[in-house]
Amino acid sequence: MEIQVVGVIGAGVMGIGVSQNLAQTGHQVILLDVSEEILERAKQAIRKNIRFQSFFGKNAKADNPEDILQKIKFSTNYQFLETAEFIIENTTEKWDIKKEVYARIDNICPPESVFAANTSAISITRIASVTKRADKVVGIHFMNPVPMKPMVEMIRGYHTSDATIATAQKMLAQMGKESIIVNDAPGFVSNRVLMLTINEAIFLVQDQVASASEVDRIFKGCFGHKMGPLETADLIGLDTILFSIEVLYESFNDSKYRPSPLLKKMVDAGLHGQKSGQGFYTYN
Repeated sequence: MEIQVVGVIGAGVMGIGVSQNLAQTGHQVILLDVSEEILERAKQAIRKNIRFQSFFGKNAKADNPEDILQKIKFSTNYQFLETAEFIIENTTEKWDIKKEVYARIDNICPPESVFAANTSAISITRIASVTKRADKVVGIHFMNPVPMKPMVEMIRGYHTSDATIATAQKMLAQMGKESIIVNDAPGFVSNRVLMLTINEAIFLVQDQVASASEVDRIFKGCFGHKMGPLETADLIGLDTILFSIEVLYESFNDSKYRPSPLLKKMVDAGLHGQKSGQGFYTYN
């Protein structure tokens, strides 16, 4: 039986993309965040994204944004999750926030509901420890922009059951995505490599070895990457990059993960990348 109702927690860039992808593949979505203002911005972003997708012919048939939005319930009320069969959590990469969210939804959601953490670096085993359903907690690291990426990284926590993995794979297949299963370790595979690369690229700019555009051109021109590391950083969000590299630094106690002072300075200045309009590049 297909999963019909999915709760999505967090209406930031990733939550918006996950909700849009789910609605476009026929799911009923409950999108939660802390304020109506954030939810209204999410609604406008989804409307804009669908129109953009249609304009560039990403769908065989153009989706009507209003039809897709009808499948998403925007709310600040966690009680609506009592009907959710599957939860995808996308909150800020801060443990204090995540542990409160999981303790809360554990008491609301049906016992059979699976919890999927869309996290860049926080341990799935640690997240599962604050619930009464450790076997039903799994990591799903979606890539941005979610509707356009065909693959995810799935993370098995210490207690994650085979049945939970199978359910998550089924959910992803319904979304049109393939998964690669890895074991739980800080940063998993993608971010353990990517965050180190981005952080080192920021050090290069800080040390005036090259400009941001020159660093990115080398990676695109010499290695065939579609985006350079600093363009990627702006897309992900420099605040998220900083949170992730700090988790890696704390987890491994290894100086190679020491965050670049320039990264910290840019985040303090509100230069978070595309979502703020300014990062290593300027956006309209």
